Amino acid sequence: MRVAALEAIPVGLPFARPYVTATGRLDRREMLIVRIAAADGTVGWGDAVPMSLRGGPGLDVVRDDLERRCLPALTGTAISSNAEAISRCRSAGAGAQALSAIDIALLDLRGRLEGRPAWRLLGATAAADVRCNATLGADEPGPAAAAAAAAMRSGFGTIKVKVGDAEDVERVRAVRAAAGPGMRLRVDANGAWTLEEALARLATIEPLGIELTEQPCAAAAELGAVRKASPIPVVADESVTDLDDAVGGYARGHFDAATLKLAKVGGPNAAVAIAATVPAYLSSALDSAIGIAAAVHTVQAMKRRDFAAGLAHGLATSALFADNVADDGALSGPEIAVTDRPGLGIDVDESAIGRLRLR
Repeated sequence: MRVAALEAIPVGLPFARPYVTATGRLDRREMLIVRIAAADGTVGWGDAVPMSLRGGPGLDVVRDDLERRCLPALTGTAISSNAEAISRCRSAGAGAQALSAIDIALLDLRGRLEGRPAWRLLGATAAADVRCNATLGADEPGPAAAAAAAAMRSGFGTIKVKVGDAEDVERVRAVRAAAGPGMRLRVDANGAWTLEEALARLATIEPLGIELTEQPCAAAAELGAVRKASPIPVVADESVTDLDDAVGGYARGHFDAATLKLAKVGGPNAAVAIAATVPAYLSSALDSAIGIAAAVHTVQAMKRRDFAAGLAHGLATSALFADNVADDGALSGPEIAVTDRPGLGIDVDESAIGRLRLR
């Protein structure tokens, strides 16, 4: 396969209402839509989602990685595989978000060229719908309760609540009251709690029935301390950015499972490799419809094991947006169907990209 052209287009996807977490507030999700064209004109699509709210590089850095590192590394010569392309870009100095976008776009492109869905290219032999949790921001208790009730009516069986501020306990109580006793409930602090805060707040909400806590503290060793002291299972997010983080942290008993974001770990193939070694499930980095479609394909090739085996994935975030780069109606959960269509199986709307493009 020869890459004839690569374009990184900055866009901003507006949220239907502001998205609030312990690490900040977003009114729109800025990212890069990546378009890779083969010599025959066939196009594959990816997205590069900056992780700047989590301490990662911003939009300009990721764009620089794509245009100044990946573009010259990939164009002009034949590429035998995604692994070769990723290796070239990594050797040129590209970071995880750019690598993820390249991996996704080439899966889409190769699938279209070969007439095969991306999940088969990732090594899966069968595919099934992906069960997802609903995601609630760090809203005041009243709006959080209303959102929880809406999620229950929509058929979700699991809700993730963002925590990490002074209203944590009241928010979780309100969500439990609105969603009822049968709803699985998980909390995500994005590393905002100190160890003392984590232990105190988890002890307070534990009687409400908490399925798991994602990244209660920033430091990996503190996750292990929470895990030893609390009956609530601990899942690492920001602490796991690659295979070494996953293997080392799990071996040291820091967490029960890892939640992987394609943009955080470097793409679908990286996520599949991590899930082969530690219990893991996927979460959205507030991706576009392209990234969510890629994640649904990735799930099919991931090994589900131990604590993570029955957990819902955190991929139903498309409904948080007021506009998107492709029709995202089928990507909102509570279950997301996987397609047999070539590549990612979605039709990117280039007029929407033009509408959402950052000037």
